[in-house]
Amino acid sequence: MFLKSVHHAAIICSNYEASKAFYTDILGLKVIAENYRASRASYKLDLALPDGGQVELFSFPTPPKRPSRPEACGLRHLAFSVQSIKQMVQYLEGKGIDVEPIRIDEYTGKKFTFFQDPDGLPLELYEL
Repeated sequence: MFLKSVHHAAIICSNYEASKAFYTDILGLKVIAENYRASRASYKLDLALPDGGQVELFSFPTPPKRPSRPEACGLRHLAFSVQSIKQMVQYLEGKGIDVEPIRIDEYTGKKFTFFQDPDGLPLELYEL
């Protein structure tokens, strides 16, 4: 197999400062690099995950809304693995973030749940 891993996921946000705070202050991702691209009137923020993966945040002047409901064709959500889903849910709810009830994956028996970023992008927590 040629593919080794997922290197990064790119997210276009409507409010750069709110999304930057969410992904760094609340989710705890570390800033690798932050660049303003004047030719595009856009920021690009590279964020590190502990396993070496990355999340890229982009801002653009007037991005169109992303359809999340009903679910549309294309990339469905971004999932993060966690050691304890219960602790992470308690942490997020303590920060005022709505989290769906924890469910059990019928195929793996693992716990998972969903929450949303500031733009309504579905994010999943999946317990290892």
